[in-house]
Amino acid sequence: MKRRKTRKIKIGTVAIGGDAPISIQSMTKTDTKAADSTINEIRKLKKAGCEIIRVAVKDKDSIVSFKRIVARAGIPVVADIHFLPQLALGAIEAGCAALRLNPGNIKRKEDIAEIIKRAKEKKIPIRIGVNSGSLSQRRGAVADSMVKSALDYIKIFEKMDFYDIIISLKSSNVNETIDAYRKMAPLSDYPFHLGVTAAGPFLSSAVKSSIGIGTLLKEGIGDTIRVSLTGDPLREVEIAKEILASLSLRCFGPEIISCPTCGRCEIDLQKIVGNFKERLKEIGPKNMKRPLKIAIMGCVVNGPGEAKDADIGIAGGKNNGALFKKGKKVKNLKENEFVDTLIEEIKALHKE
Repeated sequence: MKRRKTRKIKIGTVAIGGDAPISIQSMTKTDTKAADSTINEIRKLKKAGCEIIRVAVKDKDSIVSFKRIVARAGIPVVADIHFLPQLALGAIEAGCAALRLNPGNIKRKEDIAEIIKRAKEKKIPIRIGVNSGSLSQRRGAVADSMVKSALDYIKIFEKMDFYDIIISLKSSNVNETIDAYRKMAPLSDYPFHLGVTAAGPFLSSAVKSSIGIGTLLKEGIGDTIRVSLTGDPLREVEIAKEILASLSLRCFGPEIISCPTCGRCEIDLQKIVGNFKERLKEIGPKNMKRPLKIAIMGCVVNGPGEAKDADIGIAGGKNNGALFKKGKKVKNLKENEFVDTLIEEIKALHKE
């Protein structure tokens, strides 16, 4: 797919836009004033694959903790600012890698100008984060109102020769989100941060985010993403990785093809796939030098075809199966040999 051409912005060490890989973001859910808890959460998210973290800076007491968090996070930290412009100035002094400002609640031009001036001095990029739920004015369609809000804000920045800008246009409605980004895409060359906001608990979030973010990415729109989830932020990273991998935009390990099972299945496929995913951790994504497709199929109907189409595949039978490599059947296996054999074959491929 052909990506929308944008300028490249750097948030700390992570490039956004241009030809940079689409990055994964999340947001801490701990109280920022509880610095140790927040730092521990960030470290877990980093280990899971989060590349940029956003932290709420909601009051003056948060600034002291925020400075400590930035120093120990290990990944770029974005300060999430609402209502109080002085918090943005404090976050800059505390060493944030970027700011997120909301046009719906930081509106005075003199306040915005002061933030821009300080950000420019420190070379801090700013995300103009428009949300449907905090629009200061809503005229006509929600998507049109979000785009207008962003464009009006951008004018203030450009008048001060500030161009280190990232844009987000988020709604809890998937169609509104898609429409807003589509309408904004030809109107600027700033990189986009994608997300469907307030997407709900795990299943709802996974579906809404996959449709909203996935549709836009498929059209070449989007440079960094955050999945919004009511719950464990580690699941946000998990969903984000699956979205990027399913579109072949990033590789985080082997693609696993497995059937949903039916009355024809005569192996414990769910247990086998679960064990295989756990065993993959002993290899680790850093040691996987190239993308792989692994098929683990449960019956003789689609199993052989999917196994032949994969780099490595197993087509199950009755308590046994056939191993395929690069389209050719290699040998027969017992069910209890499936996982060990797959792991050995993957390790061997990555040594080639």
